[in-house]
Amino acid sequence: MFLSKSIEHLVLGAFYMATDMVTTPVSTKGMLFFGVGCGVLTVLIRLFGGYPEGVSFAILLMNAATPLIDRYTRPETFGTSRQGVRS
Repeated sequence: MFLSKSIEHLVLGAFYMATDMVTTPVSTKGMLFFGVGCGVLTVLIRLFGGYPEGVSFAILLMNAATPLIDRYTRPETFGTSRQGVRS
């Protein structure tokens, strides 16, 4: 019964809460880092925390880190080179 409830919450969080367009990173690399971070935090919260359902808390923590992820994984602006000079 417990495993069934845990899987339901995991699927709900993975498909509806973590994919919210407003709070997810812009770049593909950022989205990958966001997803891995959510997964790692969920496992850590479930294993070592007193909170049995870590999906929603992990998503909240990663949503708070989204501006930092966007800053360090900013996509290249179309029409510019890596140095920022128009080509």
